[in-house]
Amino acid sequence: MRVTTATYEDALLPHLDAAYNLARWLTRDDRDAEDVVQEAYLRAFKHFAAFKGGDARPWLLAIVRNTFYTWIQRNRVPAEVTPFEEENDTHVSDAPDPEMQLLKETDKQIVRCALRKLPSEYLEVIVLREFEELSYKQIASVIQVPLGTVMSRLARARSRLAELIPKCRRPS
Repeated sequence: MRVTTATYEDALLPHLDAAYNLARWLTRDDRDAEDVVQEAYLRAFKHFAAFKGGDARPWLLAIVRNTFYTWIQRNRVPAEVTPFEEENDTHVSDAPDPEMQLLKETDKQIVRCALRKLPSEYLEVIVLREFEELSYKQIASVIQVPLGTVMSRLARARSRLAELIPKCRRPS
């Protein structure tokens, strides 16, 4: 495959949001996520000749994941956790009921709280499956583990979330 800027852009730029979303959940910080994505896109460009065609999204997300783990080894103490606060939803709801909006926002905050408490190995499979809607096979390719491992990690992650959500509901 002849690498041109156009083929690189056509293959990878449509997945910039997915790359940033994964990096943001993993780093738990906007600026760090930007750094990881920038480095991942540079790596992707450098190794684009190795891309064999097909769905570029899992290939790119694997690079983002690997870049994150390299980045965290260089930039952070492993035990350090930076709080992650997702931007407020600016979408105008069709339902003008303030009580329902408050309940929805409260639910989002509870889920975010629970997600922040998940270990990285569980968080990444949840983000890839539930937010990025990758198939189990694509996730296995991204995180380089057998399909059965993806399935068991997802089951454990969902189970852990079920345990964490009630704890996040209680005031600290």
